[in-house]
Amino acid sequence: MPVRRPPATLRLAARPRRAILDVAAITGGSGLAAWLAGRAVGAVAGDRNAPWIVGRASGLAAYLLLVALVTVGLLLSHPRRTHWSLPGPALRLRIHVSLAVFTLALLLLHVVVLATDEYAKVGWWGALLPMASRYRPAAVTLGVVGAYCGLLTGVTAALAGRAARRVWWPLHKVASASLVLVWVHGVLAGSDSVALRLVYLVTAAGVLTLAAARYAARTPADRVQDLIGNRPSRRDPVG
Repeated sequence: MPVRRPPATLRLAARPRRAILDVAAITGGSGLAAWLAGRAVGAVAGDRNAPWIVGRASGLAAYLLLVALVTVGLLLSHPRRTHWSLPGPALRLRIHVSLAVFTLALLLLHVVVLATDEYAKVGWWGALLPMASRYRPAAVTLGVVGAYCGLLTGVTAALAGRAARRVWWPLHKVASASLVLVWVHGVLAGSDSVALRLVYLVTAAGVLTLAAARYAARTPADRVQDLIGNRPSRRDPVG
């Protein structure tokens, strides 16, 4: 028996509520981020190494948000996701999008601060081009490439629902490469990496465990569903 969709009036009525929730989430998240940023700036005010401290802190925060972003992405694509009632599918997607936005914001802060800080010896060319940094060029290059992979992932996410899955989904999986590159960048580029060794090890182990569980949970029925989902739509060119 075909599943009946809710009446159009109910769907339209739900849109304002979703918009209010989205605005509230963005406003609350922005307020929290602004408060934390204010506390951080106040704590290092007057320190000649303040730009480096802010740049390093924003980079570490961006890494942790990227870990959370990839984690939520693995949960969103998990074959057993339909068996989980909390949080709901719509909320999971909102969390995923919000994490992507804040990760990008902290990444931009990280790049701008270190690119403009003479003490960091990175510069704009080093922050944007491979092997152009005077400070640990190989390690910084891994971060640059990882950032571009992350941006590619974000762009492909905008294609979801607008293009066939076989077009955007393989490119979206570049997020895993972005996380690996950023992880190695953080370990090799940071002068305080030894103190953060436990953080890097725990986050890497957590993501690897979840990824293994996600792909081990695939069944023949899941593969058939993927094939069905990848069939050309009427909008796809034939040829």
